[in-house]
Amino acid sequence: MSDLPNCPQCGSEYTYEDRGMFVCPECAHEWTAEAAAEEAETGLVVRDANGNLLADGDTITIIKNLKVKGASSDLKVGTKVKGIRLIEGDHNIDCKIPGFGAMQLKSEFVKKA
Repeated sequence: MSDLPNCPQCGSEYTYEDRGMFVCPECAHEWTAEAAAEEAETGLVVRDANGNLLADGDTITIIKNLKVKGASSDLKVGTKVKGIRLIEGDHNIDCKIPGFGAMQLKSEFVKKA
């Protein structure tokens, strides 16, 4: 069997090495051995819609209008959120949004500011 790591994005076991980079043929994700080692150290890995690594305390921007159940208005595109906290689960960002209060967001709808 191969000693290459599984894809960190989709979990595929069919990765291969190309010019010092690991490549996933299923989702086309590319990463270096250093990036794989860094992600293994940190434990929880959360990436924004552009693939940037998020950390506790980062500032993010919402990239899509989001409907909030029970609220009279939506979260608008471009809303900045400061001091996020990363958590396990489907909604992996815990934050306080000005004008809305405490919320949990999915990382696929935000980008790092």
